[in-house]
Formats: sequence, structure tokens, C-alpha cells
Amino acid sequence: MPHPLRTRSFRLLFLGRTLSLLGDAAIPAALALAVYQATGSTGALALVLGCAMVPKLLLLPLGGVVGDRFNARTVALATDVVRCLTQILVGIELLGGEPRLWHIAAAEAVGGAAGAFAMPTVMPLITGTVEGKEGLRKANALMGVVQSAARLGGPALAGLLIYTVGAGWAFVLDGASFAVSALLLVAIRVRHVPIPRRSLLADLKEGWVEVRSRDWYWTSLVGHAAWNGAAAVLMTLGPAIAVRQMGGQGAWVALLQTGAVGLLLGSLVAGRVRPKRPVLVANLGLATYALPLGLLAVAAPAPLTIAAYGIAQAGLGFLSPVWGTAVQTAIPAGALARVTSYDWLLSLGAMPLGYALAPLAAAAWGTAVPLAVAAVVVGAACLGTAAVPGVRRFGAADPDVSGGPYLREGLSAGRGPAR
Repeated sequence: MPHPLRTRSFRLLFLGRTLSLLGDAAIPAALALAVYQATGSTGALALVLGCAMVPKLLLLPLGGVVGDRFNARTVALATDVVRCLTQILVGIELLGGEPRLWHIAAAEAVGGAAGAFAMPTVMPLITGTVEGKEGLRKANALMGVVQSAARLGGPALAGLLIYTVGAGWAFVLDGASFAVSALLLVAIRVRHVPIPRRSLLADLKEGWVEVRSRDWYWTSLVGHAAWNGAAAVLMTLGPAIAVRQMGGQGAWVALLQTGAVGLLLGSLVAGRVRPKRPVLVANLGLATYALPLGLLAVAAPAPLTIAAYGIAQAGLGFLSPVWGTAVQTAIPAGALARVTSYDWLLSLGAMPLGYALAPLAAAAWGTAVPLAVAAVVVGAACLGTAAVPGVRRFGAADPDVSGGPYLREGLSAGRGPAR
């Protein structure tokens, strides 16, 4: 089996995805600084972020249906064009000197809606350009490394642009990266498994049946949602604790950079290690996020907390490509986008809950309580998946989890989950 990068379609997909991820990684820092400088209000930033998040959450299930009904390449190309325009519009607004908040919020809302249709296409794009389980494993590992590297280099790129030419150029360059990605998508071919035309409700229901009929899948999603909620708690309360108890802002920056390095190392390990029970091992690695949460709760020494965060992020870096390969090889190709949309919906939906509850709990009982609770929740949810037979069995000789989309695509949409 040739390496995925020897395949022209995947090579072009990989290049476009790399550019988009790097451009996106620079946006959070640029957006936060630009909105705050323009308005002087943290509430304005929350409004803009909410405008981007709410449409994404509401439209994700519909995005999954569209991704399965139509070729993932066509959907991804259209969303790249939309996001190219919205990011360039925000960039122009910022470079104009007097940015209007409602213009930025509206553009981010449209971009968030486009993201709801783009996110479910990522897995079908990979399965449609790569052959075989081993090829999928290598392709997902490559994507994981690029995503981790982008998170490591994105803030530095944002800082360089902000302090040299202005935050607006970060958005212009991100828009340009989407334009290049769209052009590359025009030049590739992506296999597509057509599904019968039915009502929207029937398609949504079938996607959900594919999720809940697999105990290894839905129980893992509970763990992943708990992780995202716990991450929101740490990101909300961590900076203040770092400043007060860990030596200042430098400690927080060191923690984030160590986490970025850990994320990259975990992705690299995922490309070389082949655990016999991949879902189990990946979920156990994700449980290590309880370590930095617990250490922050008890005000442990800064070096210990920072090291623990690096380990926890390495667990996330390992999980992402391993989980992607597991899903792509076990879910029928005709339902992959819908299943992925539910995955994203549960994971992203837990983050606003963590953002909202963490400061309320901290105000009532102190920061130690929500951090300790989050540590217990994420540890129990991720470690608890080891008690699920499907999680322990995944990767063994089980026809429900070892068959891939190429072996089982004839059993997909229209007749319930393949068994």
C-alpha cells in the first residue's frame, strides 16, 4: 500500500488542510486583541465568540446530513469559499481603522455556520482519498501532526502579524489560506458513497442510530465531552491561578507552550504506535487531563503542574488520529459525516457549559472546588470507558469494529447500522 502522500488527491488535500489549519491557529489571538482594542470590552469579545459558536452548534447535525448526501469535496469547497470571504471581510474591517462590532459579529456568525458544514466533511475527505486501514492510520497521523504544529506555531504567527502589520492581516491571510484550499479541492477526486434520498428527519435519525448502536462510540463521546467541559474550566480559571500562585503570567505561557509541545509529541507517537485496543488506550490517555486539574486545585508547584499539562496534552495528541482511524474503519462510509457531526456537537457543546459554570462555582466556593470536580468528572468518564465491552474489544476480531468503509459500504445507509 503506497504512503498516503504518494497519492495525488490526498497530497493536495493535505497541503490545503495544512494552510487552513495554520491560518486558523493565528485567529483566536488576533480576534481577542483586535476586538478588545476596538471596544475596550470583554463582553464584546464574548458576543463575537458566541456569534461564531451558536450557529455552528445549531447547524452541525444538518451539516452532517449534507456531507453524506453530497460529495464531501463539493461541500468543503463551498464552505472554504464562504469562510475565505468572511475572514477577508473581517480583515478589511479591522484594517480600515474604525471597525464596527456588528460587522465583525455578523461575519463570524456566517463563518461559524459554514464551519458547521465543513467540520463533518474532514473524515469523508480522508476516507475518499486514501485506501486501506493502514493508509488511513498514516493519513490521520499526518493530519494530527499538522494540527498540533499549527497550534504550536499559530500564536507566534499571530503575534508577529499583530505587532508588525496589524491584526487585520491575520484574517486576510486566513482568508487567503481558504482560497488556496478551495483551489486545491477543485483539482482532487474524492470517492463518494451515495445514500437514498429521504426526509431530513430520517437522515438525522439514521445518523443517531449509528452512534447509539455502538457502545464503544457513544460511551467514548461521553468521555470526550467531559474532557472538553473540563478544558473549559481549566482555561477559565487557570490564568488567574497562574498569576496568583504560580509566579505570574510567564508560568501560564509556559504551561500553554508545554501543552502545545506535548500535543505535537502525542501526534507523532500515534503515527508510530499501533495498540491492539486503540480506543481503550486513547481514552485512558485522555484521562490524564485530571492531573493538571487536580494539581491546580491544590496549588502544586508550577513545574509539576506545567509538566502534567504537557502529559495531558500528549494524551489528546495521541487520541485525535487514533480516534479518527477507529471511526473511519468502523462507521459505514454513507453515514460518516452525520456520525462525525454528532461527535462534534457533543464535544463542542460541553465547552460553553464549562465556561459558564466555572466562574460561578469559583465565586461561590473558590477555584479549588470546580477544578477538583472537573478532575474527578474527566477522570471517571474517560477511565470508566474501560468497563465497556465494546471499548475493550475494539481492534480485536470483532466484525462490528474491524471492518472498514470499503468492506462495508454496501451495508450502509437505508437499512440501519451494519451488524
